[in-house]
Amino acid sequence: MSGDALAVGQLVEWLSRFRDAVVDQQAYLTELDSAIGDADHGTNMARGMTAVMAKVDAEPPTTADALLKGAGMTLVSSVGGASGPLYGTLLLRLGMGCGGSDTVDATTFAQALRAGLEGVVARGKAQPGDKTMIDALTPALAAFEQALEGDGSLADAAVAAATAAEEGRDATYPLVARKGRASYLGDRSAGHLDPGATSTAMLFRALADTVADPLG
Repeated sequence: MSGDALAVGQLVEWLSRFRDAVVDQQAYLTELDSAIGDADHGTNMARGMTAVMAKVDAEPPTTADALLKGAGMTLVSSVGGASGPLYGTLLLRLGMGCGGSDTVDATTFAQALRAGLEGVVARGKAQPGDKTMIDALTPALAAFEQALEGDGSLADAAVAAATAAEEGRDATYPLVARKGRASYLGDRSAGHLDPGATSTAMLFRALADTVADPLG
């Protein structure tokens, strides 16, 4: 596996890029959610990530766990609906797995992402194919791990994860939702992208962009 590492500054940049993405695409995410959910995913994610970065800017963390756990707790406390607890759990578990260093090597980051995925599954009870963020998160992590196992760099792994997340997002279009608000629609939930999978794809694309161009 690669010996590449992410510094805290890069993790901050990752969250900042994700904030920018969900703010820029707020209307689109809400449009997706209006078709099969409560029409608040874009608003919730934009508000939550704006609160995360406001806290980071006010009190810049010096360790990976402080940054990511703080971001997770902020999302849980500032975002309503399902997205706050689910994204909050992802970042909390990720932070716990990254530890209290100012850098995180690629292998440790992959293991922390695995813990994050397991946390989201435990909280949301969703599996691949249920038309949720899991449909993007699961293939993204698998691609990240596979790239590292093939001696790819951190950048290779991040790009592979972003591509897999986007493919997972697209694969939710024909699915019938089995979890969450969308499941109430039954067959009518087919023919729409899942908003949670869409924002998850943005999360991994932000990571790939950060690793490729850390200075923005």
